[in-house]
Amino acid sequence: MRSHLLNGLTAEHYRRSVTEGVERVAAKLATTERPFTGVTVDDLTPRIDAVDLDRPLGDTAAVLDELEELYLRDAVYFHHPRYLAHLNCPVVIPAVLGEAVLSAVNSSLDTWDQSAGGTLIERKLIDWTTERIGLGENADGVFTSGGSQSNLQALLLAREEAKAESLDKLRVFTSEVSHFSVKKSAKLLGLGPDAVVTIPVDHDKRMHTVALAHELERAVQDGLVPMAVVATAGTTDFGSIDPLPEIAELCEQFGVWMHVDAAYGCGLLTSLKHRDRLNGIERADSVTVDYHKSFFQPVSSSALLVRDVATLRHATYHAEYLNPRRMVQERIPNQVDKSLQTTRRFDALKLWMTLRVMGADGIGELFDEVCELAREGWKLLATDPRYDVVVEPTLSTLVFRYIPSGVTDPAEIDRANLYARKALFASGDAVVAGTKVGGRHYLKFTLLNPETTAADIAAVLDLIAGHAEQYLGESLDRAS
Repeated sequence: MRSHLLNGLTAEHYRRSVTEGVERVAAKLATTERPFTGVTVDDLTPRIDAVDLDRPLGDTAAVLDELEELYLRDAVYFHHPRYLAHLNCPVVIPAVLGEAVLSAVNSSLDTWDQSAGGTLIERKLIDWTTERIGLGENADGVFTSGGSQSNLQALLLAREEAKAESLDKLRVFTSEVSHFSVKKSAKLLGLGPDAVVTIPVDHDKRMHTVALAHELERAVQDGLVPMAVVATAGTTDFGSIDPLPEIAELCEQFGVWMHVDAAYGCGLLTSLKHRDRLNGIERADSVTVDYHKSFFQPVSSSALLVRDVATLRHATYHAEYLNPRRMVQERIPNQVDKSLQTTRRFDALKLWMTLRVMGADGIGELFDEVCELAREGWKLLATDPRYDVVVEPTLSTLVFRYIPSGVTDPAEIDRANLYARKALFASGDAVVAGTKVGGRHYLKFTLLNPETTAADIAAVLDLIAGHAEQYLGESLDRAS
């Protein structure tokens, strides 16, 4: 069994095995004609259940053959131009190369003596990002597993900085279309059931700052403690960006921690055309960025950035066997001092490889392309009588609803849209997402693939309409 351990003696075995796996994936990518096969849970579950994990196949080729049947054939492929659903991006090759390197070396980014140069590369990337944001010379941060963890840690820091006598008095203010992780984080942090105050949004799905000011004033008058305002730079459903300068003014006025969830909108940090849409983010106390959304990185690659490095002390614990206090005096950099995680992958390497091969402008060009594509898609929807589109895109998301002629029952229209999404997924021809707006069911395109074209969008709209019309026709037949 030692022949399977990666070391100097097995380097050639490693090269052959990884090459064989890469060739399989490359062949699959080159021949994939649809984003999904349409396989069902009932189809796939028995095949997975039939595998006896206590009886290994013992041969890499045989395992890859099995993997083809169980995973590769039926995987959802984000690189396909008609995958238009969630915040999943196609990935750039330099980042995939970085993934291969970091997996093989297997550094752990918690302490210097487990990562050495990896520690400094991550720190360099944190500095690069904070400079792009404009957080100032005292800024710092750490890579995380994703936006939810970044938001959780940001609110942990805000909770500790608030110094409230009772957690029940703490309040977090965020828009009604912000990410669900805000409410989840509040619960995990032990805040009360009424801790998160949702602020209404305007027509463009941006937080109403007048309503925010009113809620902040009311909280203070009621003897409550405003702990944080969570502004969103790129909401999950609409890609909308809250009015960051106005929110920053209110946070300064009330002495409240300002967190910006830019998990989606962080791509604007490299944009050649639209960087100004993030104006005001530089005044935040903390920022979430997800490189694995709009920097075209493989999952996972995220970070939490803070204006004041001192606030990261709220996540710091020292263990004699890992990061004893004396290391601080010895100026030994241990990233675990800043992180909620201990063992942690060298995910920063993927972004490092990307920047060193493509450059920030290369990333920005790709993100600008998908933002422009969303504008083209919006024009198609706005002029198509079959559809109602909710809001003009700020980033690369479109939320819309099929409106059949001659049908006025909102519930029936809901069912037609739900059916169309499900039927489209089952066909494998395209993948779209869904959400609710005003209690009604809508469909959603999240455009993160520069290879997607306006023609792809038009074709998928025709497919959706066809499935919805089929449902309505069958519904009429059943009713007659």
